[in-house]
Amino acid sequence: CLVIFINQIRMKIGVMFGNPETTTGGNALKFYSSVRLDIRRIGSIKKNDEVIGNETRVKVVKNKVSPPFREAIFDILYGEGISRQGEIIDLGVQAKIVDKAGAWYSYNGEKIGQGKDNAREFLRENPEIAREIENRIRESLGVVTMPDGAGQDEAEAMDERR
Repeated sequence: CLVIFINQIRMKIGVMFGNPETTTGGNALKFYSSVRLDIRRIGSIKKNDEVIGNETRVKVVKNKVSPPFREAIFDILYGEGISRQGEIIDLGVQAKIVDKAGAWYSYNGEKIGQGKDNAREFLRENPEIAREIENRIRESLGVVTMPDGAGQDEAEAMDERR
C-alpha cells in the first residue's frame, strides 16, 4: 500500500537558531512516514521569453528504507515531465563525456548545441546519439547498457528490473 501526503511549509515565529520551517499537521507524519522529500523549484527554464519548465531540487529529508539526506536536481518540462535529454546532458558533463565550453555543449568534438535547451533539442532529434551518450554514462557508472534500437520505454523497464 502506498499513501502520498502533500504538505506545505509554515514558518516558526521567533526562531533564532536552526531551521525556522515546519510542516503543518503535528508530529504524526514526521514520525510515521518512511520517506519524506523536500521538493523545491530552484529556477525557471525559458525558451525565448516563455517559461517551459522548472529546474527542481529534491532533498531526501527522511528515509527508513535506504540512505537519507541525498539530493537530486533535474528539469521538469511542462507537458513532458522530467527531461530525459536534460539528464543525459547533465550526467554527460559530470562524467566528462559531454564537453561544456561556455554555453556550448559538444560530444566527440561535434557541437550539439549552444545552451542546454538547444542541446536538449538536438538529442531529441538524434536519439541514436542520445542512446550512445547514455550508454557511455551507464558504462562509467557500472550500470547495464541499453541495447541498440531500445527506446525510452525499454530503458525504463530495464532500470525497473534492476
